[in-house]
Amino acid sequence: MDAKLSPNQGLNFSGIGLASGLAAGLGIAAVVLDWLANRTPWQGISLTLPLVMSTIISAVVGYFVVPLLQALKTGQIIREDGPQAHLKKAGTPTMGGIFFIPVAVIVACVWSSFAPEVLAVSALTLSYGLIGWIDDWQILRRKSNKGISPRMKLLLQIGFALAFCVWLMFNQPANITSIALPWVGFALPLGLLFWPLAGFVLVAESNATNLTDGIDGLAAGTVAIALLALGAIVAPTSPGLMVFCAALSGGCLGFLAHNRNPARVFMGDTGSLALGGALAAVALLTNSLVALFILSGIFFVETLSVMAQVTYYKATKGPDGKGKRLFKMAPLHHHLELSGWSELQVVGVFYIIAAMLATICLAIAPF
Repeated sequence: MDAKLSPNQGLNFSGIGLASGLAAGLGIAAVVLDWLANRTPWQGISLTLPLVMSTIISAVVGYFVVPLLQALKTGQIIREDGPQAHLKKAGTPTMGGIFFIPVAVIVACVWSSFAPEVLAVSALTLSYGLIGWIDDWQILRRKSNKGISPRMKLLLQIGFALAFCVWLMFNQPANITSIALPWVGFALPLGLLFWPLAGFVLVAESNATNLTDGIDGLAAGTVAIALLALGAIVAPTSPGLMVFCAALSGGCLGFLAHNRNPARVFMGDTGSLALGGALAAVALLTNSLVALFILSGIFFVETLSVMAQVTYYKATKGPDGKGKRLFKMAPLHHHLELSGWSELQVVGVFYIIAAMLATICLAIAPF
């Protein structure tokens, strides 16, 4: 074990303990944030009620859908060059995003009285979920870990991002192209440059959450934290999107009832691409890109680790066509596993970091 990379040996977690602790923490945070904003937790337009209802419904629906996925033989294909501990996960059903994403979207739409902005971000979320479902289905059909081609996936992501940007262009005020910098009270006017940036954010965020989905409970938990914080930040100006974020955060918590270590189901690209798209869509619609960047710190680092690995490998490639690896394996969570961390330790530490990033965002948010 690499002592430099090993977490404190006192950090001993269990899957159910982590999931329960996260659910309790986010529930308490939702109540406190509602109280600070003079909202009653039991009212529809709040953080607490959509969070709780979506959590319960997603968890219950999962008890019916997960056995169905098992019966349909939607077992995950595990990479042989990955951590050896993951090989025992072969056959665990994937594509779990098909139940908790729609549940959260329906809860959000109903609780927000089908607000136009909620319908727009819901459409983008489901569209990215559809891309992920196609990819997951192709992986299962071919019985390999290669789904649709990266080029096709990127084109589909860009296409749906373009459609969302067109909706933004014709349904939002002109000042949406100015990026708010909350700590200095200044907005950076981007003009036409905003639109390629918006497309990039949608595609990059969805791929970043996708890369983070590689350990039981990791993506669902960290995204749940980011969504609840983003919901609290956008609440003063966009109560409908606050409800959307709370509902989707609850959907992630409900999914964790089945995805906590040891996982009974994986979310697959169906879930991970949808979650990233949802985060980006809400941030773009509410001029919260700075908050999104901070909240996405873990997803950003995970993405950078992959980019650095590929770049370093190509730069050090010798006459034999083989290069050197900067990390034992990318993304970063796999490097930590191969350095001696257990899955639960990685997830626990990443939850703590995600909570710290959320706290920073809430501290600088202009409520």
